[in-house]
Amino acid sequence: MNGNAVTVSGLTKRYDAFALSDISFEVPQGTIVGLIGENGAGKSTIIKSILGLIHKDGGRISVLGSPIEELQPEVREDIGVVFDGTNFSEELTPEKLNRVLGGIYRSWDEAYFFALLKKLSLPAAKKIKSFSKGMKAKLSIAAAFAHHPKLLILDEATSGLDPVVRDDMLDMFLDFVQDEENSILVSSHITGDLEKAADYIVFIHEGRLIFSKPKDELLESYGIVKCGTAQFDMIARQDMIAYRKQDYEWQVLVADRNRAQKKYPKAMVIPAAIDEIMLLYVKGEIE
Repeated sequence: MNGNAVTVSGLTKRYDAFALSDISFEVPQGTIVGLIGENGAGKSTIIKSILGLIHKDGGRISVLGSPIEELQPEVREDIGVVFDGTNFSEELTPEKLNRVLGGIYRSWDEAYFFALLKKLSLPAAKKIKSFSKGMKAKLSIAAAFAHHPKLLILDEATSGLDPVVRDDMLDMFLDFVQDEENSILVSSHITGDLEKAADYIVFIHEGRLIFSKPKDELLESYGIVKCGTAQFDMIARQDMIAYRKQDYEWQVLVADRNRAQKKYPKAMVIPAAIDEIMLLYVKGEIE
């Protein structure tokens, strides 16, 4: 492998009313990469393209060292996938699901699967149709872990979980990548989770890549200048990434908050959380 679990280069996909345009990013081995963006930004289209579930119109994608067009069955077994909700027959119980998946995956670990069911408080003998949305999400995650993948791809997989269970899931994800061969690509609108777990953030807006950056760089460097109109008019355009007018103040996203504080000492400059960065890009004016 080339050091990346996933490499996306120039990905393009066109629909009648939407297009992904020239998307490029990487998921380095041993890392968690968070894919963020508003609903309809293109996150699920990217994930489906990576999995080969839809035909891309342009670009190159490699997964675990192989072009997606050439993935062998043994490589596909090394990919664990969790979508929002469950794709399992709801007439099954987890016990019966264990037998089904044990016949599909050569690396299926029955003991580990039942241990995860116990850890996640999931009843083995009840039909999936009786499960809540959160229980179905936990079952999907348990099934993904139980065949010991090297790459996990998660599309809003924790959206139905309460904060306590989400926190447990994040700990599982962090443990998973401690083996530097294992990697995770996770799409989520819960940016607070990504602030805890992700190593890199890939931000998609209206089918375009806004940035792919280390999470620590975003949290340690980016900032929001809050000021009145007089101060706003003094801020150089080249120092602005995005801005918007609120009721009583201007908010300006900057890439270097320490530099901004020194340059504009009368303005208030605060750290920018990931959701605030995304909000200013989506709702504000872009320079």
